[in-house]
Amino acid sequence: VILLMFGVGLHFSLKDLLSVRALAIPGALVQIGGATVLGLGLAMLMGWGIGAGLIFGLALSVASTVVLLKALQDRHMVESEKGKIAVGWLIVEDMAMVLALVLIPAIASINGVEAATLHDPFIDFVERFTGPLGLFGILGVTIVKLAAFVGFMLVVGRRVIPFVLHYTAHTGSRELFRLAVLAIALGVAAGAAYLFGVSLALGAFFAGMILSESELSHRAAQESLPLRDAFAVLFFVSVGMLFDPGVLLRDPLPVIATVLIIVVGKSIFSFLIVVAFRHPIGTALTISASLAQIGEFSFILAALGVGLGIMPPEARDLILAGAIISIILNPLIFMALDALRPRLERKFGKDTPELAIATGRTEPGFTPVAPATAEPAQEEEPAYATAKTGHIVLVGYGRVGTVVAEALRERQVRFVVVEDAEARVSAARAMGFEVIVGNAAGVRVLNLANVDMAATVIVAIPNAFEAGQAVEQARKSNPKALIVARAHSDEEEEHLKSLGANVVILGEREIALGMVDVVN
Repeated sequence: VILLMFGVGLHFSLKDLLSVRALAIPGALVQIGGATVLGLGLAMLMGWGIGAGLIFGLALSVASTVVLLKALQDRHMVESEKGKIAVGWLIVEDMAMVLALVLIPAIASINGVEAATLHDPFIDFVERFTGPLGLFGILGVTIVKLAAFVGFMLVVGRRVIPFVLHYTAHTGSRELFRLAVLAIALGVAAGAAYLFGVSLALGAFFAGMILSESELSHRAAQESLPLRDAFAVLFFVSVGMLFDPGVLLRDPLPVIATVLIIVVGKSIFSFLIVVAFRHPIGTALTISASLAQIGEFSFILAALGVGLGIMPPEARDLILAGAIISIILNPLIFMALDALRPRLERKFGKDTPELAIATGRTEPGFTPVAPATAEPAQEEEPAYATAKTGHIVLVGYGRVGTVVAEALRERQVRFVVVEDAEARVSAARAMGFEVIVGNAAGVRVLNLANVDMAATVIVAIPNAFEAGQAVEQARKSNPKALIVARAHSDEEEEHLKSLGANVVILGEREIALGMVDVVN
């Protein structure tokens, strides 16, 4: 979780986080409140106490960081508008759970449970001078600590973290740089947890977000990727080890009700709040699907609740069952929503559906128009196919892609850029280049770039896995095209050639040859 959130932070900036606050904050709070009420209702029906119901409901309300981020990464949506909203939503949920964890002693007191051992050390220190703080006092201290952590990261972290990484990079040791990246991610996460009472995931996210302003952010992301994926796999393995399949036979109806709250209840709340803020149906469906699962915070809440005697062990089993089933269903939900989205957009139009419903005009083909005073919806960019043939398809507009694009323009060669990062799309268009927005690993995006009629495909993205997908799809679409890719090792070179690349440029080799040419 730490490495996943650190990786997301590397592709996220403070500007991105603030840009979605108008939706993420109220949306997350409404969704948490709604799911908690539903969980409390189910708990009351099962004869549990109010304290047990509140913790049970909170556990069902918070989405899994690992599952959400993997879903967005697999669909290449982390840097999209939808992805930014989902990540911002997740951060708000994370902060809310931090507050919930420190307020568990107060919740425990509802059931008359002594929970002093759960008090935060800082709160205990304050209470030595002020006496018992009470519910609102604990809440106030926690908010102050959260604000202190954010302020510390923005003032001190913004200066120290990039300096440390740049200093390490100048040593020339790749191993030391990799160790520094991991030390920053783990160190900031641990410091956030032990010094400020903030969750490990939130601390790691802020570390990555601060580091994203550095020129070394791309290299840091590349170094942390293998470990991040490995630990993500271990997370799912650990969830499976905690699951007791017997609960499916002992309590089938409560399990079904729990899953419905997670998958249906949370999705409805999320969908309605996104639509209420006049975002497109596609965005509402994506956010709803992303949040229709639970994970690590739910397990922490369940363990604390059972350990304190607030919740019965059956509640923990239901939470684990709900987590497992919702995680399994999540990819299927995305597939179903992909199939459902065109029908909804044909019925309501690509604008927000509440306008069509309000006017009573929801027949197919009708696109509702908002009143002049209403803020227009944020439309998804329409997909346009290029008219070029015999051209070059340039995949990626990063550090290498920008140089290639400039060289092609100087030579007056016809080409089209394929890019999915919003900032790079804007930069390419500012230079006057034709851009197909999307990930080149998808057949649809390559079709829009007219790759089957292209003379050459240049894959300039650094990630060998994504580059391999793009090469493979391009080769299937156009067996005769010249495909040129880049690599950083002999293994990557062999991998890309095996998928259909004609020429693979090994960066380190070309640097070495260039040095030799200078000497000669």
